[in-house]
Amino acid sequence: MLSRHSRRVPGTLFSVVIFFMLCLGGVGIAHASALVTTIEKVKKSVVGVGTMMPTRSPRASLFGTGFVVADGNYVLTNAHVVSRELDFMGKESLVVFIGRGVNPETRSASIVQLDKEHDLALLKIPGPPLKPLSFGDSDTMQEGEEVAFTGYPIGAVLGLFPVTHRGIISAITPIVIPLDSGRQLTPALIKRLRARYDVFQLDATAYPGNSGSPLYKPATGEVFGILNMVFVKESRETVLQKPSGIAFAIPARYAVDLINKISQSQD
Repeated sequence: MLSRHSRRVPGTLFSVVIFFMLCLGGVGIAHASALVTTIEKVKKSVVGVGTMMPTRSPRASLFGTGFVVADGNYVLTNAHVVSRELDFMGKESLVVFIGRGVNPETRSASIVQLDKEHDLALLKIPGPPLKPLSFGDSDTMQEGEEVAFTGYPIGAVLGLFPVTHRGIISAITPIVIPLDSGRQLTPALIKRLRARYDVFQLDATAYPGNSGSPLYKPATGEVFGILNMVFVKESRETVLQKPSGIAFAIPARYAVDLINKISQSQD
């Protein structure tokens, strides 16, 4: 027969378990609340990147995502998003789509800096400055850190509605992996092998329209990378018959270097 004292032990343990469950639940709620606030802030700085052509139907085409940086009149995106030749005869022009919904604001854009090695492009847009995002030190990021990214994974078929995905940095890995055969080498891959650098591999799902999306910390909104769904996958997945759904991001320090060139040219 249990003593009065021994009968109280299970109740005490139960209370301790409940206490820790409530604490953990509170932490989860706090994280969720922080992300909600961050997304609302980040969305104001995320834009669509594409072209306008008056003789085309539909006139607007969205090719990727970008986000506002520097003084609010610059947009960062992937170089491959703006690499297609424009139809000048048809008066096609590079544009940035701003806002949310089926009738976004459209501003003309021009390429002012290009970094093909890291697949980055810096665009300039006219008009009132937009809210820029700030950068964190991407060299401090570690495997296992929580991240989020916001962009347009399915383009603007149903209107301009940004989508957010969340995950972790599952690996920090070289952009190019060894090939089984020299026959798989291309001039582009040879060039990248000579200038290898690390990229962030993510466990979150992304799609081609996410190219150029900011990769940021859920709690602060600081940008630590730029989503890339074409350039990196071409480098790493040449050896695969069927490319995987793994997402990648270019570390933000290369974007910071690109933006600093603007400041240096103005000095």
